[in-house]
Amino acid sequence: MQQAIAILDSGVGGLTVVKEVMRQLPQEKVIYFGDTARSPYGPRPADEVRTFTKQIVDYLIQFNPKMIVIACNTATAVAIDEIRASVSVPVLGVISPGARAAIKTTRSGVVGVIGTEGTIRSKAYEQALRTISPNIQVYSESCPLLAPFVEKGLFQGDEAFHVVEQSLRPLYGKPIDCLILGCTHYPFLTPVISRVMGPDVTLISSADETAREISTILYHRGMLAASGVTPIHQFFCSGEPELFKRIAQTWLREQISITPVVWQVPNII
Repeated sequence: MQQAIAILDSGVGGLTVVKEVMRQLPQEKVIYFGDTARSPYGPRPADEVRTFTKQIVDYLIQFNPKMIVIACNTATAVAIDEIRASVSVPVLGVISPGARAAIKTTRSGVVGVIGTEGTIRSKAYEQALRTISPNIQVYSESCPLLAPFVEKGLFQGDEAFHVVEQSLRPLYGKPIDCLILGCTHYPFLTPVISRVMGPDVTLISSADETAREISTILYHRGMLAASGVTPIHQFFCSGEPELFKRIAQTWLREQISITPVVWQVPNII
C-alpha cells in the first residue's frame, strides 16, 4: 500500500499545495483534510488553532502518512513545533519555504507579506526572513477578507478585484519588489493580486515553494514513491462537502470524491 503525503488546512487553501504536489510529484498519493466547518483560522486564538491542528493530525495519522504538511500559514505559525514533537514522520510548514523564495527573489531587500490576522500577528514571516537576511525590510498587512472570500468559491471577476484592491490598499506606494502570499488561499487570487500590485511586484506563492521542499525532503530521505505509480488521492472536509468539491474540482481540474468528517468533540464546531 502506497504511503501518502498528508496535507491539512483550515479550508480549501491547502489545495494550492495539493495542485503543486500533483504537478511536481505525480506519482505521490495525497490525503487532504480541509477544516471547512471551522474556517477561517486567522481570527481565532492561538490555543484554539493549536487544538484544531492537533485534532486533524491525530485523525490523519490513522492513514500512516510518510509526511505531514501543515498547508495553513496560521497553523504553521502557532502549532508546527508541537506537531513535530508529537509525531514520528517529517512535518513541513509553509512559512520557511515562502521566506526563502522571497530572499532569493528580492532585488531591493524590501519584501511585502500578506496573510491572515493570526499569521501577521505572529510575526512568523518577519522572523523567518530576518533569520536568513537580518537587514531585510518587511511590510506586513493582514487581509482578513480574502480567505473567507475564497472559501465561498469567489475568486474571479469584478467582486474579487474590489475585495483585493481594498485589502491591499495599505501597501500602495511601499517600495516592495516582491510580495509573499502568506496564506495558501491567496494563490486562488493570483491574477487579481497581480493586477492590483502591478508588474513591478513579483508574487511569491508559498504553495509552489512548499511543494518543491516536499520533493527535496522525500528525495533525500529515500521516500519518493516508485515511478509509474498512479495514485488514488483522498479528500476529507469537516464542512459542506458539495461546495468543497466544486472548488476543489475547479482548482485541480479533475474529478474527486469527498468524505465529510463530523467531529465527535463537544463545542468544537
